[in-house]
Amino acid sequence: MIAMMHTTVGWHVELEFEEDSHRTRAAALVRLPDGSEVRSHGYANRHPSDANQPRVGEEVAGARALNELAMKLLTKAHDEIDDASGRTSHPLTT
Repeated sequence: MIAMMHTTVGWHVELEFEEDSHRTRAAALVRLPDGSEVRSHGYANRHPSDANQPRVGEEVAGARALNELAMKLLTKAHDEIDDASGRTSHPLTT
């Protein structure tokens, strides 16, 4: 029996928030094992009639930043596939 070796890789995603009374901004960053970084942003605006709930603004802005981060990672992977194969592949989607 041949034993297979598995490599474990971990990514750390950082999220930072800036808030005022009406808007939340989220900045997401992932550092990849090859040393590259992918960054994204997301925003949430509080309607004047809504209660001030900073956590909700963070959740919305954070989700939007992570969604953009996912799309950027898919685009990066797609471009790397094309570069390695020398042809245009089908776009990767979520």
